[in-house]
Amino acid sequence: MRTHVTAVVRACFAALRQIRSVRRSLPRLALLTLVRALIVSKVDYCNSVLAGIHGQLQDRLQSVLNAAARLVFSARRSERITPLLGELHWLRVLERVTFRLCVLACRCLHGTAPAYLAASLHRTSAIDTRRRSRSADSTMLVLPSTRRSTLGDRAFSVASSVRNAPSLTMFCRKLKTVLFWSSFDND
Repeated sequence: MRTHVTAVVRACFAALRQIRSVRRSLPRLALLTLVRALIVSKVDYCNSVLAGIHGQLQDRLQSVLNAAARLVFSARRSERITPLLGELHWLRVLERVTFRLCVLACRCLHGTAPAYLAASLHRTSAIDTRRRSRSADSTMLVLPSTRRSTLGDRAFSVASSVRNAPSLTMFCRKLKTVLFWSSFDND
């Protein structure tokens, strides 16, 4: 993942330098749209595969989002970043990965995800040995045990456990709210 993260960070900082050169001629809304389209979309692209990556790689991706937020608000590097990210309603990298994984798992449960991903998720109610337990009535997923912490614990079926929601839109809205408050409540 180091090669992927390095390429993403390099491309994002190059785009940020280009945006910085024209930022004074853009209204804030246009600047924010440009940053979302060119920077945030690159950080979010396929970020569900980044589940369980090393903290140093997360920090490098987070530095891109921090620089983008500072650019939008014309903030100095010495200013606290948490209020800026909160005002933009941007999740941190770790929460973004969690969000994508949970949305993907929800799509699997609702049948709107690719079949090869949906086949890797199993509800506890579908397991014969658990049908008589209290968890059989819940919407929990079975988390398979893994032998390797570096590769197995990053597998899709292990990194995602979600509950049913009435619709995908409501699920996304509630999940982002929960992740947002858990991320920014500690600061």
